[in-house]
Amino acid sequence: MSAIFSEEERTMDAPTLIEIRAALRRLESYIVETPVWHWRSPEMQELFGPDTQVFLKLELFQHTGSFKPRGALSVMLNLTREALGQGVTTVSAGNHAIAVSYAARLLGTHARVVMPKTANPTRVELCRAYGAEVVLAEDVGQAFDLVRQIESQEGRAFVHPFEGPLTALGTATLGLELCQQAPGLEAVIVPIGGGGLCAGVAAAVKQSQPGCRVYGVEPEGADSMQRSFASGKPESIPAVRTIADSLGAPHAAPYSFSLCRRYVDELALVDDDQLRDAMRLLFYSAKLAVEPAAAAGIAALRGPLRGRLEGKRVGVIVSGTNIDAATFASHIQAAEARAG
Repeated sequence: MSAIFSEEERTMDAPTLIEIRAALRRLESYIVETPVWHWRSPEMQELFGPDTQVFLKLELFQHTGSFKPRGALSVMLNLTREALGQGVTTVSAGNHAIAVSYAARLLGTHARVVMPKTANPTRVELCRAYGAEVVLAEDVGQAFDLVRQIESQEGRAFVHPFEGPLTALGTATLGLELCQQAPGLEAVIVPIGGGGLCAGVAAAVKQSQPGCRVYGVEPEGADSMQRSFASGKPESIPAVRTIADSLGAPHAAPYSFSLCRRYVDELALVDDDQLRDAMRLLFYSAKLAVEPAAAAGIAALRGPLRGRLEGKRVGVIVSGTNIDAATFASHIQAAEARAG
């Protein structure tokens, strides 16, 4: 990339391949190595080009239904026994809250998670099923304020949903797995919310396969990283307006932003209709029922990235599947109505 880095960014160390391999060994008894599937069908060949090879990294099959346990466990396994004893807290629209709840039960501690009241009820109940206490906030902004209060007043460790070296180290294990399972990729497409997934995956991919291009994808209604790239510093957005609530981070943060600037070659934007169309395609052609965020990579490959990636070996992160049947069906029906 041709970005100009600040002195602060230059001093932010990326996880090395040695550190990522060690993290993967540490996590392997807590997570599963999700499969990579070489997607071949008449529909995808027609949409992406007959010579385009698409490899789906199926992280929707991870424990809790998303990639999030990698980062949450990476952070929580580094807490002291005393800190774990105090409990943990976090803020999330769903997947990260579920992962922290799961990790807390696994490690013998207690989670108090803050979620916006618009969070999908299925995700709220999944947190409770893992034993977490759920606090509902009016919106994402208030949720961040509440979690800071809980951290301060109760002494709980805050497990950030997307920021920090340990979070990126955890998500980097996903990028390392992909490179090992599908060598020789020419491009990797990663969804971006706050940037924690993309930061870690991009760091692993670029150090494993330097010639591979990394593309980050955001919804148009939650484009904090796009704004941050344009200004050269982490930016906030006034509101989250997208069906991909898992990608609805209200702001970018310094460490994940720094790694994305260093290792991501280009960002792409997709709208909600493109997300729904990609969900429909994955459902009918790949037989995968995914949440909107997990369809972002395919939406980008079908839309803004199609021309430049036609004929390439492309890895796509399919990040999660925590969506209830009624909401999923409504998105598929909307896509079908548009398709006529």
